[in-house]
Amino acid sequence: MTTELHPSTDPITEAVLEHMKGKPLDPSIRQYLRAEAAKVREEIRSKHGTLNMAVDLIREARNP
Repeated sequence: MTTELHPSTDPITEAVLEHMKGKPLDPSIRQYLRAEAAKVREEIRSKHGTLNMAVDLIREARNP
């Protein structure tokens, strides 16, 4: 079963989709995506604080 993606008009999305197919990602797009990811991370961190869920889950799995 193949899933066809509809063409996007967003050049960033198009570049990422092409990168997933093996085409190198333009350095300026890579820089933009990293900056956006950092911004989102900081928003989540400021809203929810730092979460150590993985530590709690590992401890729970080790000591049922």
